[in-house]
Amino acid sequence: MREFEKYQLVERSISKKYRKKLWNPFVEAVKRYELVNEGDKVTVCISGGKDSMLMAVLFRMLQRFSDVPFELTYLVMDPGYNELNRRKIEENAELLHIPITVFESDIFEVANNTDNNPCYLCARMRRGALYAKAKEMGCNKIALGHHLSDVIETTVMAMFYSSQLQGMMPKLHSQNFEGMELIRPMYCINEEDILAWMHYNELEFIQCACRFTEKYTLTNNAEGESKRQEVKMLIRELKKDNPNIEKSIFRSIHAVNLDMFPGYKTAGEEHSFLEKYEDRGPVE
Repeated sequence: MREFEKYQLVERSISKKYRKKLWNPFVEAVKRYELVNEGDKVTVCISGGKDSMLMAVLFRMLQRFSDVPFELTYLVMDPGYNELNRRKIEENAELLHIPITVFESDIFEVANNTDNNPCYLCARMRRGALYAKAKEMGCNKIALGHHLSDVIETTVMAMFYSSQLQGMMPKLHSQNFEGMELIRPMYCINEEDILAWMHYNELEFIQCACRFTEKYTLTNNAEGESKRQEVKMLIRELKKDNPNIEKSIFRSIHAVNLDMFPGYKTAGEEHSFLEKYEDRGPVE
């Protein structure tokens, strides 16, 4: 009987046991949102967590099976990881046969020395650095590992804490790097299924590499953490009574009815329902 290497067993688990939960929704997102086109040069951005590592494996499989030819690079930015996290990322990349390119920056040090929203600053700086490095490598797209759970949590957070209805887009044109695009191919994958895949394959990835929050862990009784963590726990509780609540939120951002909103914003401009109220006539 043929013996498989670890990375081959991981791929087999995706194509067989987790085909409906991981492979199919990955391909669905790529096709539905037109994330990968012929001739694309995609940089798969790897933070070292479960999401980006899975995304790297999925992309490698997609490149092998797809009828659309495209190129891949696997990029790891070290913004100031501690030695343990850096080593873990490199070991997992070797285990999964992911040929990573690593470059270093001082983003953690810069962001964590500010009192004005360090997490926002860190995210912006990291994305900018990834865009710049990917463009330098001749790529036109960067792929981030945000999944369906991130999408719905962002939607709820925007409503609860920013007083707006706003989602997370599956792809975006870069404002500061001409010709570059951000894509999110994990858009239709639920975090629960990523965790199940990780445990099934007995894989260990870094959880939160941020120096500012690395004292926190994702537990059911976590206190004092981010607003995202609060929303994650809220959705988890709501699922006990309504198992389909995540699907409902996800579908709702694809079926926005502007006719039933008193106000909305598009292209940076605010609009009121009063602008077209008289022209619409009665609505039942």
